[in-house]
Parts: sequence; C-alpha cells; structure tokens
Amino acid sequence: MTLPVVQHMPNDGADRIQIAIRDKESIIKANLDLYQLHKDDLHILFVAYKENNELHLYAKTTTEIKYRNIKIYPICKRSGTLGPKKAEGDLQVPEGFYHIDRFNPKSKYYLSLGINYPNAVDKNLGYTGSDIFIHGQCETKGCLPMTDELIKEIYLYAFWANANGQQQIPVYIFPFAMTNANIEMHKNQVEEKTLLFWKNIQEGYARFEANLCEIDFIPTEGYYSYR
Repeated sequence: MTLPVVQHMPNDGADRIQIAIRDKESIIKANLDLYQLHKDDLHILFVAYKENNELHLYAKTTTEIKYRNIKIYPICKRSGTLGPKKAEGDLQVPEGFYHIDRFNPKSKYYLSLGINYPNAVDKNLGYTGSDIFIHGQCETKGCLPMTDELIKEIYLYAFWANANGQQQIPVYIFPFAMTNANIEMHKNQVEEKTLLFWKNIQEGYARFEANLCEIDFIPTEGYYSYR
C-alpha cells in the first residue's frame, strides 16, 4: 500500500521553524537523551485525552516496534463536550484514530499540524467538518491548542520524525482513558450511538495500552475493525 505524502505548506514559515530550533532543540535533545533517542532516528505518536486536557508524546527509533511515553503536554483549552465531532461548527474535538496530514509553519496559530479529520470512519458515519489542528496559541473551535511555546517543541518532534521517513504520524484522540469504569461513569451523558462508538475505540485503546504499538485497523461500516 502506498502511503500519502504529508503536505508541507509554503516555506515562507521557515523562520518560525528556525526560531523553534533555536529555542527548543536543546530541550528536546535533553529529553531524547533520557530515552537513548536521537532526532535523526526518531518516530513519534500522539495520544490526546480530552477530559484530562493532556497530549501524550510517544517515541521510538525508526526500527523499533514499541513506543515509549516520553512527555505529557497540557492542552491549553478545549471546546465542546465529551463525544466525537459530528458536524462542521459543532465545536467538538474529534475522537478516534488519525494521523498528521499537514505541516503549516505559517499558521495564524503560529505553527500547526493538521489532523486527517474526517477520516474514513467519520465519513461512513456521516460526520462532517475540516481543519482540525494541533496548534499554537490558546483558543480553539475544536482543535488542540498548545500555546506558541509548546507547539515549537511538538512541531519539531513531528518535523524531524517526518524527515526520518514517518509519512503517517499517528494521533489517537480519546475522551478519557478508555477503562470500563470511565465508560460506565460517563455513559449517561451521551447517546447510544456515541456509547457504541466509545466501546469500539476502547478496543483500540486496550491494544495500544497492552502493546505500545501502532493500532492496526481498517474502517468497516462506520467503525474500526482491528487486525
């Protein structure tokens, strides 16, 4: 299967990347050193938990299979409620399994990483919307805002991983840690369709927690089918 090439926006934002390198490269290097990792041999994966307002950064070498959690970033602000994004303008943050499909070094939110919402599962469910990003600043209408300072680090991790050949950087977005207890706690806050969806992505969550490997799935009739 041929993977899509990640889109890099016009290079007139290169100065922001250079500023990020100037400000954050030593911080990133120190963190990678703790895990015997290097920016030139790096693949990454993001996991976001909406209820906790946390973005977890996982990393590994380009030849390893399993990831390690190397940093947790606070998400600055969140719009909407728990539950997946269903329509353009609903202010919801998506839930499910995505990847980075755009790098924008000239974003109006400083630096931004585009997420491929709606993915095939979202489209099969009839969900609409566009332009969901991990980005700078601290305002949002359904994105993951990280502040300008933190997006410098996050963008560079992704930038270097992509330069190392990682064409699809996974981004897994959950309403919360998908335990049975948490689902039970929140099930009365959502409609049955959302509860069924949560139970579907719970299987992917459990696989990732157990194996720390990328989740292998295909979209099947509006849900994730795991392989």
